[in-house]
Amino acid sequence: MAAAGSSPSAAGNAGDGGTAGSAGSGHAGTGGGVGGTAASGAASTVNAAGTASGGAGQAGAGGAYRPCPTDGSACKIMPFGDSITDGFGTEGAYRVELFRLAHQAGKNITFVGSQSNGPAKVDGVDFPPKHEGHSGFTIYPTPSRSGISPFVDSSIPQFNPHIVTLMIGTNDAIDDYQMANAPKRLGMLIDSIFVKLPNALIVVAQPIPSQDDALNTRLQTYNASIPAIVKARADAGKHLLLLDLYTPIAAVADYKTSLLKDTWHPNVAGHVILGAQWYKVLAPSL
Repeated sequence: MAAAGSSPSAAGNAGDGGTAGSAGSGHAGTGGGVGGTAASGAASTVNAAGTASGGAGQAGAGGAYRPCPTDGSACKIMPFGDSITDGFGTEGAYRVELFRLAHQAGKNITFVGSQSNGPAKVDGVDFPPKHEGHSGFTIYPTPSRSGISPFVDSSIPQFNPHIVTLMIGTNDAIDDYQMANAPKRLGMLIDSIFVKLPNALIVVAQPIPSQDDALNTRLQTYNASIPAIVKARADAGKHLLLLDLYTPIAAVADYKTSLLKDTWHPNVAGHVILGAQWYKVLAPSL
């Protein structure tokens, strides 16, 4: 998907996402709803203790890890990824619906990052337009594309988010770039974020389907590797949640035309579904 600010590769760019997964004591689970609605059974904490080093974070209702401030200030969420996070073709992307649902529930959140787009207001209140989505980017730099990994050393320390919503890997799959090693690259990226943010909550999303069936096969293989990546780190005491955005999009029979605006990108209706899924999994931790 060619876009402003993307790499010169003609393959284009895309984003990823997920449904709410369940989690057991000390590890991440999978599952969630399908179709165009939020998944049932919001994911619970992946670290049963609900605490983190340095005393940051707290155990919330049902044991959910609560990384957000307790002094009334906004919980800082960094949407981190590629063009789906950026909102290529749809200003504000899934962030609009996520913010709408959080605000309606009385949750005090804001988005942070070096990039900015979106509506001025949502439901009559100021919309926080910041994000860290980069159209055309892969997990790590490749011969033909830039990767999002350098932003771990620049934007993460600058904005110090409490929560990171991570969606990345579709552009790797579009280019079919060393896909056997893509799970390792994703794991390295997650580990590097935790070096900077040991007390943060990271929600790792499985990429959405595209209009390209061959690409979808590669995405499904990549997606199948992500639960083990999340579980291994959760078992080690890190705070992660797994989100499967592939299923709720693919479950809509005509999703290729009703939920996608082009080969890779959701339209407004697609982003509404993604935003609802993100909110469902995040709500217990806000």
